[in-house]
Amino acid sequence: MFKSFLRKILGVLILFTLAYEGFSIVAFAQAVAEDVLALRAKLEAELSSIEKEIGVQKTILEAKQKEGVSLERDVAILTAQIQKAKLSIKARNLSISGLVDDIGLKNRTIGKYSAKIDRERESLAGLVRRTNELDSYSIVEVALSGRNFSEFFVDLDNFQYVEDGIVASLESVGVAKKTTEEEKKILENKKAEETDLRRVQELEKKRIEAKEVEKKNILKVTKGQEAAYQAILKEKQQSAAQIRAELFSLSGSTAISFEKALAYARVAAKKTGVRPAMILGIIAEESNLGQNVGKGTWTVDMHKTRDVPVFKYLTSLLGLNPDNMPVSKKVWYGYGGAMGPAQFIPSTWACFSGYINTTTGKCGKNSDGSWNGPWEYNKNKDRVGKLTGNFPPNPWDPQDAFMASALYLSDSGAYKQTSKSEFVSAMCYLAGCGNVPNKKLWFYGDDVMCLALKYQRNIDILEGTNIAAKRAVDIYHSGC
Repeated sequence: MFKSFLRKILGVLILFTLAYEGFSIVAFAQAVAEDVLALRAKLEAELSSIEKEIGVQKTILEAKQKEGVSLERDVAILTAQIQKAKLSIKARNLSISGLVDDIGLKNRTIGKYSAKIDRERESLAGLVRRTNELDSYSIVEVALSGRNFSEFFVDLDNFQYVEDGIVASLESVGVAKKTTEEEKKILENKKAEETDLRRVQELEKKRIEAKEVEKKNILKVTKGQEAAYQAILKEKQQSAAQIRAELFSLSGSTAISFEKALAYARVAAKKTGVRPAMILGIIAEESNLGQNVGKGTWTVDMHKTRDVPVFKYLTSLLGLNPDNMPVSKKVWYGYGGAMGPAQFIPSTWACFSGYINTTTGKCGKNSDGSWNGPWEYNKNKDRVGKLTGNFPPNPWDPQDAFMASALYLSDSGAYKQTSKSEFVSAMCYLAGCGNVPNKKLWFYGDDVMCLALKYQRNIDILEGTNIAAKRAVDIYHSGC
């Protein structure tokens, strides 16, 4: 009886140990959560302060933009643009720092859970082995062992009692670990997004650095004299001939003259209702953003199931060697494979240019999530070809690429030709419509609006219009 009592006490102690370990991990997780909340509160306070500073610079930009052209005004605009960009990069770095800390804390918690699971699995395995040993005893062996039957049953009862406790603990810790891993994955996705944004902002920073050089040169040449500055502005004004001859960069294709680019944009504008300047702004943004543009290969950088099948089919249909066609290079946070001036990935190009997945009868993926096809080209569903007359259209051909861009922009509202609708459309094109409310991503739209304003000024000179001057004073061009 005394031995039986000791075994029960042992079982209770084992379960108490399991419970204590579980409590210690819960306590650790709670401490981690408190640390995360404290760090987050600190970061949010810093970010809030930076956002207020960004707001101040934006207010300066909006006010100065409405003033007449002068040395003081243009230097103030350059200064505000530089400061705003630097603050945005600082805010992004703070966000990434906070996410890295959060991920580190999640990793430590997962490590604790993993260690507990390993220990309990070892304990459970030992108990199962011992229980099996007891179960394997015959009546004769029990009788010959010198122990009474009740002791064997007590052993079995106690082992089962402890075993049940370990199983319950394993289930509980397993659920907690899985939840923590899911939370970590969400944080890692956010970090990838923030890092992507920082990469693009670093490109923006280079432009800002160029503006700093411009600002220094202006002050150096003019020595702060307004008359000297106005003389320089007059000298810098491009003639219509210079504007037409200026090269317009394209992603994945040879640069063309601005005159030719504008001709393509005008045709696309007539068919879709999107302003030529807006189309030029989007195409230019794709070229400006992508250091990785045209440097990838389809076999390495393209999504294997989503884009490769349709890419192989469309290059075959166009009589092109896929190995020779420039596509964007894969970056660490995602796939590349975007094609031509409009930088459409193959699966998106398919939906605008008549490529049908015969399994589903549309351009999308199969019910099982695959994109394998087989694919076929349907001229009647080719939206780009119907407007350009090219069947099938070529994503590396500027004419087709401009039309595809205009269709995408039109579908997301740019045909309305208001600054707001154009901004939203640019956000949809570059960051996805779901990210339009995300202020952290607005620099995408801001950049396109500034490029569109730049090209509208050139168009105004060529056509004798004054559209840029009217648009420059609205809030969607305040940072330009």
